[in-house]
Parts: sequence; C-alpha cells; structure tokens
Amino acid sequence: MNLKNKITISSLVFLLTLVSYGQQDPQYTDYMFNTLTVNSAYAGSRGHLTLTGLHRSQWVGLDGAPTTQSFSVDSPIGKNVGLGVSLVNDRIGPSDEFYLDANFSYTLRLVKDRKLSFGVKGGGKLFNVDWTRGSYQEDEDIFQDNIENKFLPTIGAGVYYHTNKSYIGLSVPNFLTNQYYDAIQNSVDAERLHFYLIGGMVFDLNSNLKFKPAFLGKFVTGAPIIVDLSANFMIHDVLRLGASYRWDDSVSGLVGFQISPQLMIGYAYDYTTTEIQDFNNGTHEIMLRFDLISKEKQLKSPRFF
Repeated sequence: MNLKNKITISSLVFLLTLVSYGQQDPQYTDYMFNTLTVNSAYAGSRGHLTLTGLHRSQWVGLDGAPTTQSFSVDSPIGKNVGLGVSLVNDRIGPSDEFYLDANFSYTLRLVKDRKLSFGVKGGGKLFNVDWTRGSYQEDEDIFQDNIENKFLPTIGAGVYYHTNKSYIGLSVPNFLTNQYYDAIQNSVDAERLHFYLIGGMVFDLNSNLKFKPAFLGKFVTGAPIIVDLSANFMIHDVLRLGASYRWDDSVSGLVGFQISPQLMIGYAYDYTTTEIQDFNNGTHEIMLRFDLISKEKQLKSPRFF
C-alpha cells in the first residue's frame, strides 16, 4: 500500500490545519457564476429565469476530501422583485450537509443602468455525521454519537450593486451559529459568521474580445481572510479562457463554452500550492448554466455574471 492510500482522516485533519483553518462553508472556483449561493440579493438580477448547476471534487485521490454539488434557480418576478431557490450538498470526511434556501430580492433602479438590490434568505440544512465512515487512527478518541438528519435553520441577507458590465456585493449567508463538522478538530462545533465580498467588471478590448477580472473575499470571525482573484477572457462571445488564484492555497485554470445563447458549460482545475499538494491530484469543478431567454431578448454584451 502506497503512502497516499495510508493517509487516514486524522492525517487529513492535520493537513487541513495548514491550508484551510476556519473554512466552514463550501468554496467554488467558478464563484462568479454561482453567486446566489452566497448572496440572496442576486436573485433575478440577470433579468430572466436562470438555472445553474455545479459539481466540485476537491483534492481528488485523498480519502475524505470535500465534494460539493450546488443547484440554483432564480428569476425576476415583476419589475423590482426577484425570487430564487438554492440547494447545496456538501460532504467532507464523515459529515454531510444539505442546504435548501429560498431567496428574495428587491431592486432599486438608479440612474441609467445602475441598480441596487437588497436580499434576504431563509431555509435550513440537514446535518448528518457518521463517525464509522472512513478510517481513523486507533489511538484517537474522536468517536461520538452519530447525527442523523438534524434540521438547522438558516437566515441570511445581502446587498448587490450592479450595472450591465459591473457588480459588487456584500452578504452574510447565515446569521445563525448552527452546528457543523469541524475538519480541523474532527468534531461537531458551532459555526462562525461568514462575510462575503464579491465583485467584477467586463471590459470590451475589441469587437471580438472581452476581459473580466473578478474577486471574492471571505471573512470568517477569528480566521484568516480568504481571497480569490480571477481573470477571464471571452473570445467571439463563445469561448472563455481564464486563470484564478486563491491566496496561499491554489492556482486554477478556467475554460467555458457558450454552446448556445441559452446554454453554457464551464470547467475549472485547481492546483494546490500548499503542503497538501503531494497527497492529491488536484481539484475538478464543472458548471452548467441555462438561461431561459428568447432570441429577441438575448444580451448584446454578455456580462459573465
């Protein structure tokens, strides 16, 4: 048996202390296309019904590493109101968390194409921990009673300023300090407040080339700041190529293809830059987005968001 196969969950816990202290919520490399999961004010901002699905396999080859699936649907309802639903399934080690949230936004229309949206969300998560899953070192007293389908409520809020070619948003996905699985302590603990700051802009370099820088900052009480920086290029409004950097964590390559005016597919690969790089084969993320828009209402200049 090689070294990679001998790594136990407790070894993973040690490595996590080096690279992801304070990380509690799922993270995404294609965060610029998955905004509703962190900011309720985003609901309906694209101006039509949008469905987005994403799968993320983190640190492939490392037993007990995180895997995440998310799905969201949102749409404007009337002139100023947006509604949306987001679902997230997150697994790490012995724990599973399934989130279901309803999102509501109200938009103030400012001068020209500028808009300011306020959002609230409410829902809950089902929390499961099965301590028999995975392998543990025998001398560690980490076993506790299993948790099965424990319901924990979520309440969040956000604000989102956007134009046709730029956006910035601030949000708190959950004000309640519910329970979660702490991969560092290998125990069930209380969540800390998460604050998200997200933004981006689209530049027309020429008639066939657009450039979009974007960022996401995650601030968790008592933990280091997590910052993602990305840069994407859109070629002929069809092919998207880009790169991303997560501070002190990973570098990523991103690619996307606008299959049709309604359907887009994206893929991202993360290469870990920390000590854990020797024990995994990278992180893979695939994303699909479907926009229910008629030919007459197609966006003349894709916003990337």
